[in-house]
Amino acid sequence: MATPPTWFTVVSLIFVGIGFLCAGVILYDIFGRGYRQRIGAMEAVWPITAFYFGPLALWAYYRWGRPQSKEWQEENSVPSEGGLPVAAVTETVPGGAASFLGHLVAVPLVVLLGLTIAGSGLWPMIILIALLALPLLFAFEYFSLGKGLGVALLTAAVAIVAFDVGMGAAMIFVHFVLMFPPTTVAFWFVMQIGLILGFATAYPVVLWLVRRDTKEAV
Repeated sequence: MATPPTWFTVVSLIFVGIGFLCAGVILYDIFGRGYRQRIGAMEAVWPITAFYFGPLALWAYYRWGRPQSKEWQEENSVPSEGGLPVAAVTETVPGGAASFLGHLVAVPLVVLLGLTIAGSGLWPMIILIALLALPLLFAFEYFSLGKGLGVALLTAAVAIVAFDVGMGAAMIFVHFVLMFPPTTVAFWFVMQIGLILGFATAYPVVLWLVRRDTKEAV
């Protein structure tokens, strides 16, 4: 393992700090100002998304998340759905939240237990993150969105695999190239980038799933 350069640590602290700040703004808007989400799980999804997407997630929340609250709709009007691309965004971010929570559990667990596959702790991390994220996303699809059992499981599995393509690439890069220990803020900054890459690889797949579900409904 390598020690991150000082400048990289400083940059990491800034971006991680911005992520926490944006998450705090959304949490205050939801719970402090009363803009409670129609789908309860999104009250956790939006702040988690802000952790890695920062100001962009803040913009997306005010554009598409906040208008879903009863409080906003009483003050304004019922928002337009925004079309399939927007629907795909709001269905992709829960996968990112599930993966983020998987990170929070899997990374410390692998480090504490010293788990390895082929002499590396990276592979247990990737596998455990996916195993933790899958039931979380399935629960969201099944209970929060009301999808059928098979559809919810398929959607969750496909989305998590697609998310892992981008996120896993970042984890491989930080492990084998940068070699930053998972106990450093630099590691978690790269994980922020990995979650953004995961969103980029998952979004087209989720958009395809949304379009397919829409056609089947018609």
